[in-house]
Amino acid sequence: MTRRTVLGAAGLAAGAAVAVPVVASAVTTTATAPTEAATRQERVPRTRAKTFSGAAAGSAEPGFPVEYVGVTWTGARRGAAIRLLDQDGRAGAWQTLKPVCAAGADGEAGNPAKNVSVLVPAGGAAGYELKMPDGATGVRSTAIDTVNGPAMKVAVATETASFRGVEFITRAGWGADESLRFKADGTENSPQTYYPAQTLTVHHTVGANGDLDPAATIRAYYYLHAITNDWGDIGYHFLIDEAGLVYEGRYTGTDGIPAHNADGKMVTAFHTSGFNSGNLGIAVLGTFESQAPTAAARASLTKLLAALSDYHALDPEAAVTFVNPVNGVKRNVQTVSGHRDWLATECPGTTFYGDLPALRVDVAAARSGS
Repeated sequence: MTRRTVLGAAGLAAGAAVAVPVVASAVTTTATAPTEAATRQERVPRTRAKTFSGAAAGSAEPGFPVEYVGVTWTGARRGAAIRLLDQDGRAGAWQTLKPVCAAGADGEAGNPAKNVSVLVPAGGAAGYELKMPDGATGVRSTAIDTVNGPAMKVAVATETASFRGVEFITRAGWGADESLRFKADGTENSPQTYYPAQTLTVHHTVGANGDLDPAATIRAYYYLHAITNDWGDIGYHFLIDEAGLVYEGRYTGTDGIPAHNADGKMVTAFHTSGFNSGNLGIAVLGTFESQAPTAAARASLTKLLAALSDYHALDPEAAVTFVNPVNGVKRNVQTVSGHRDWLATECPGTTFYGDLPALRVDVAAARSGS
């Protein structure tokens, strides 16, 4: 069996057509089921993480298997590298760090193109060493383990979760620890705000292609975004893996409607700094600079974009003027855009970006009534 062994192993491995868990309650150490017949108890590893700052960030051994390393700094986006240490202390080859999407909360200070963030699969390493670009400041590294930690109990329903015909894995289904959304004093770090959706933006995560455990990877991004970056939650509304499975992102309560409130307004996330409110973000797991997403991932993306276009009465082939309802910032974009249309970033990768014109046509054709 591969590492794809968290909640609903058979369902996650088989594909999007099978039943996947639905949120029955928030992820807690002792979840209570609404009805015994409708839910089952599952277990998921609790995320372990340790952050190192300054000089300590450059060489770390946290004392647990490191499955991912998150690195953040301010400065040049190029020139950083990492090498992993195995359990015997041997150092591997240096790997170039590829920055993830330039993102953050609206109104956040600083230039998101200069505030760099990276997530690196580490495969259970004992530790790591870093080389940073000249002049880099504010360097922090976070060792993350979303695979081997003590188990949390999760109550999940046995029916398929679906949004306008698109099946998806809920936050409980991929093992979101909802406590990460809260500060030490119990207040929510980033309370939800909702606005009508104007645009739909496509991203890639700059992660590993051929990921054997996408749910664990999503938990790592969740920790990086919510805690390391201090956003209070994962930055995307939806994520899609190479098998075509769709995952719920930003928290919106337990009413079963992903990314929206009961009035159909979209929750603000953190995927495109300065242009978040009213802009829905979908990330495809992987790196698509020189290769395209899998056919299954693209098909799910097309179906999801079509459902969202219908839901919000958006024309996926139109050019529009986005107006951020919070700060009035405007941008002329396509309804279905790539992240690089908004900010200085390579996202969603050169090959993937080149497919967006064809994707818009396919989305328009897939809309109900087309």
